[in-house]
Amino acid sequence: MVLEPLVKILFIILATFFVLNCSPQGSEEDSYLVARQRMVKEDIQKRGIDDPRLLEAMLKVKRHLFVPKDYRHLAYEDRPLPIGEGQTISQPYIVALMTYHLHIKPGDKVLEIGTGSGYQAAILAELAKEVYTIEIIEKLAEKAQERLKRLGYRNVWVKCGDGFFGWKEHAPYDAIIVTCAAPKIPEHLIEQLKEGGRMILPLGDDPFFQSLTLITKREGKIEKKQITAVVFVPMTGEIEKERK
Repeated sequence: MVLEPLVKILFIILATFFVLNCSPQGSEEDSYLVARQRMVKEDIQKRGIDDPRLLEAMLKVKRHLFVPKDYRHLAYEDRPLPIGEGQTISQPYIVALMTYHLHIKPGDKVLEIGTGSGYQAAILAELAKEVYTIEIIEKLAEKAQERLKRLGYRNVWVKCGDGFFGWKEHAPYDAIIVTCAAPKIPEHLIEQLKEGGRMILPLGDDPFFQSLTLITKREGKIEKKQITAVVFVPMTGEIEKERK
């Protein structure tokens, strides 16, 4: 009879442990992890992305936290998804491909043009020392800043502004990534790129076809290399004058 209360207490402890560890939330996170592992293996690694640090970053960053709740079940599909304000989060393979060609090192300073949801910035933050990211749409900039802060990224700085002009105060940059299509390479970004630095961006004025282009700065001049065909939302702001 003396053991009965102890048995009840033990039962309560075991029941609590079961609830905490087998709750729908836990199962949901587990399913996201499995989906993320599949994404990295099938959609990224098997397509030639072999940088261990980048693969680790893609596995670590939870893409489902960067998309609206209604689209979370699609977060680990290899496709772009809407994030509001007429903008999208790029498909995981393209995020990985663009980052891969920048060869980011742990001590690098990186500039991103087009923060969007903040997902690309989070990937960069796992690889670089400092990440500066610019978003022209105020609502997206505010949400991304809050999200990145909540997720613990202390090496990312978000600014609401026109990426066409870059972020001169923190230049020069080891790498620059532009996540919106431009009809030409913004000169301000070339100026803010460090000697020997690399920039990647979708080039072209066609809304349904651009060329993902890698730029390398050598002795003040640029070398261009086309990577693949892509489709990105257009860069807005000052550069729109180039389309007129």
